[in-house]
Amino acid sequence: MRVKCVICDKVETIEDETLIAKRLRNRPIHTYMCKPCNERIEEKTNARIATGKFRLYQDKKSEDSW
Repeated sequence: MRVKCVICDKVETIEDETLIAKRLRNRPIHTYMCKPCNERIEEKTNARIATGKFRLYQDKKSEDSW
């Protein structure tokens, strides 16, 4: 399967039977990022987390009375 990175527009080939290929075929909302772009984003995110000013907002869970 040929895929295109959403950040750098690099075209790569992945195996048809892999989990990422199945997700891309069945759910159009999923996008593909090549390994260098994914690693670069991971490094920058970890650097932001290390500063202490990074906040990850999560949904507030309400208690069910039942």
